[in-house]
Amino acid sequence: MNIIQIIPGSGGSFYCGNCLRDSKYFNALRAEGHHVTKIPMYLPLFGDEHDISDVPIFYGAISLYLKQVYPIFRKAPAWVDKLLNSKPMMKMAASMAGSTRAKGLEDMTFSMLLGEEGEQKAELDHMVNWIAEHCKPDIIHISNALLLGLARRLKEKIGVPVLCSLQDEDVWIDPMQPQFQKKIWDLMHERAKDLDALVSVSNYFAGEMKKRMNLTGEKIKTIHLGVAVEDYKYISPGEKERNVGYISRMCHKDGFDIVVDAFIELKKKPGFEDVKLVATGGYTGDDAKFIKEQKHKIKENELSDSFEILPEFEDEAVHEFFKKVSLVSVPVRIGEAFGIYLLESMASGVPVVQPALGAFPEIIELSGGGVTYMPNSPQKLSETWAGLLSNMEKMEKLSRAGYEGTKANFDIHAKAKETIDLYEKLSQKE
Repeated sequence: MNIIQIIPGSGGSFYCGNCLRDSKYFNALRAEGHHVTKIPMYLPLFGDEHDISDVPIFYGAISLYLKQVYPIFRKAPAWVDKLLNSKPMMKMAASMAGSTRAKGLEDMTFSMLLGEEGEQKAELDHMVNWIAEHCKPDIIHISNALLLGLARRLKEKIGVPVLCSLQDEDVWIDPMQPQFQKKIWDLMHERAKDLDALVSVSNYFAGEMKKRMNLTGEKIKTIHLGVAVEDYKYISPGEKERNVGYISRMCHKDGFDIVVDAFIELKKKPGFEDVKLVATGGYTGDDAKFIKEQKHKIKENELSDSFEILPEFEDEAVHEFFKKVSLVSVPVRIGEAFGIYLLESMASGVPVVQPALGAFPEIIELSGGGVTYMPNSPQKLSETWAGLLSNMEKMEKLSRAGYEGTKANFDIHAKAKETIDLYEKLSQKE
């Protein structure tokens, strides 16, 4: 099949689970013999930019923001857009404070969902016309439901099935002003009518989005995320130091401060003098003050020698991270639709310790490669770490179970075939 993936980029400044998901499916679908084209939006994509060097970035983040806030930019000549969407400007935008913050962008989110009726109509036409001219897709897969405003015009112009993934849209909408939240969920409900299918990354999130978007069950299918286990290097905990790890954007939402506080608590207990905290995942300008505060806490407790931040988190760097840690925790405050870092950890032989929130219990039950805890507090996390780090037999058991469970239930090649089956069924209906 000839497949189009429309993907919002993060610019590569932090560990973006959604970007990583799309990248892994891109590779897996290609490995199955299909032609896949990634269409990036807002910012460059996570990691593999060389694959899309001849595809422009649509809805450039800086240009989009300026046109929404300052209407005069909507009449700017084409060369202004070209300058704002240049690689140096995109790189700067990716590191800017607020580049991934929803609060204050309510009007733009609503306008994007309006699609051909919104302020970004010119950008939409530019994207659709480019796809019509340069690609002849059999199907178009939109990365998340915040982009549902694209669907109607794509179907009208291209004439192929359009489907959309569901993953963590609530994380973007919930911080918005209350009067906007209902308007946006209601508009997402309406715009979902333009789709042929919705694909959730977990059963938990399928249920959540049925409620949030007021959807019927028959339009939503769950296809769990996956990884290629063979791409990771399995090392059992007994062959490594007893370090704890964190791999995600280092921010308040993802609970990096909970990990830091739990580590400080752990180091107060006897018997854990050797344990270090190793963190990776990057951050945006919004997080700089927060990161400084976490480093200060570490220094105040005289633990600087037991704390390490790895600046790189792509390709070989992620394998180096997993070699250094025996446990991984990402205590996201409100849970998550999935958490692909769980699969990356378990495929590397690293058990996961997660709060019993969001899809974490579902993923851990299916894999067998970790434990959950509640409440999501530093004290409970520290206590759970201590229990596991003191029981190497249990650690080895979780490590092996997680590796085997990931291979059996979250294999990217099997998930890619499941996705292709859905594409083919939708294409046959057209």
